Amino acid sequence: MAMSVHTNEAALIALQNLNKTTSELGDVQNRISTGLAIGSAKDNAAVWAIAQGQRADIGSLGAVKMSLDRATSIADVASAAGATISDLLVQMKEKVVAAMDPSLDTASRTALDSDFKSILRQITQVAGNAVFDGANMLDGSVPQIKFLANADASSFITLSGQNLSLGGGIITVPSTASLSTITLATAVLAQVTTSISQTNQALGNLGSQAKALASDATFVSQLTDQLNAGVGNLVDADLAKESAQLQALQVQQQLGAQALSIANQAPQILLQLFK
Repeated sequence: MAMSVHTNEAALIALQNLNKTTSELGDVQNRISTGLAIGSAKDNAAVWAIAQGQRADIGSLGAVKMSLDRATSIADVASAAGATISDLLVQMKEKVVAAMDPSLDTASRTALDSDFKSILRQITQVAGNAVFDGANMLDGSVPQIKFLANADASSFITLSGQNLSLGGGIITVPSTASLSTITLATAVLAQVTTSISQTNQALGNLGSQAKALASDATFVSQLTDQLNAGVGNLVDADLAKESAQLQALQVQQQLGAQALSIANQAPQILLQLFK
């Protein structure tokens, strides 16, 4: 190779190697700072596209989980209120049976009737207050609500309302019921007995739906975790490996800079020939 002051091939080669090392070092530093081996399409277009598709599904599942969480809350509020109504019906039956005692005087019967009507009012209040996010599944205002069940919004899970209003199909005791006479108390007893049975069945149905909601919510959460792990396997950087590579490239960069410095000094030798 001829020696020339115009062309320093060794310096050009050293510069190319130094630029390559600096570029690789920049890539490693970017992977370390982001934690991603594939942070954009230019890193690996195919893998990045797959990861983006999975991220879209994860985002959709987040909306599904939010919908199911809302459904679970609505069902939990309805179940709690329904259990309270069931307890009140049990108390009501006690009052009704007591009112059928022919030995009661007028004052005692009036007191029992007053307690009975107080329980009726409580049932109405509990059913009316069983509201979460504007939805009441116990007062007959909402026959059913559908909630998201998959990421494509093509499947739904249904929560059915249970009308626990007085005088309805489940609680047949009317709001105007009275225990003022044995005859009235006898008629109410049959209604209360039927209402207790039907209320417990309605609460069982509601509980089954709530269990299904909880199961779906758990599955969606687990699926989201697995998809996140899958995306991580595709795009996450191995930071231990990147750390080792970073140190190696830093050494190479220093050596490359030194090699370039040496190559740049080579033309100085020509000056010795002209002394």
